[in-house]
Amino acid sequence: MRVPSSVVFPVGTHVDCCQEQEVAEKTHDIMARITAMLVERKSNLAHFLDNLEGCEEPKFYVDQWERLKEMESCTLTILNLVAVNCTDHRDIRKLEATILEHVKNEELFPEVIRVLPPIYRQVEAAIVDIAQSEEMADHGMTDLQYLLSKLSQREHLAGLGRELLQDILRYLHRIGLVVWYEEIKQLESTVFLQPTFLITMFKLLVRYHLVQQLESIS
Repeated sequence: MRVPSSVVFPVGTHVDCCQEQEVAEKTHDIMARITAMLVERKSNLAHFLDNLEGCEEPKFYVDQWERLKEMESCTLTILNLVAVNCTDHRDIRKLEATILEHVKNEELFPEVIRVLPPIYRQVEAAIVDIAQSEEMADHGMTDLQYLLSKLSQREHLAGLGRELLQDILRYLHRIGLVVWYEEIKQLESTVFLQPTFLITMFKLLVRYHLVQQLESIS
């Protein structure tokens, strides 16, 4: 909701736990809830803006007002929900095909047709090779400078500079090949070459009843 021109693709899982009629009903209910949530968000933003504009000293709230106006201008495109059975490979393939179909839609993503310099592909292939090498730990965490030195050892990437590598990492982060939190100071020098490791960590730490489980420990 804070990203301009966001496209959201809702996915419903655990279809195997529901009857066919249930899936249709739940799909309709989820889409209705999303629509209601967007209407409520728009109403709340308008309410907050009205309150700020009615303040006796509006100059003290300029930053807040500008931030709210920026959020108000952020549009959301909600695609139709797709329900999948995660235990069925056919459903996973169907989901992949649907995602690709949407991603290639130029109306949704005007910048989708973009020619990347060959070095982007070369660095991507080299990073995949490094991530799969025996010397890389299973967690796939590596220092940015160390990664640059490893890439620079390759003959066709000898001239690779830090600035260009950072541009390429931003691209690889966007497509999900690596994870690089450059906006977080404590993590800006760390590149995660195995995003699945982070997913595993989050599954261990962020889960239902976690607080109760922790509180039960003496």
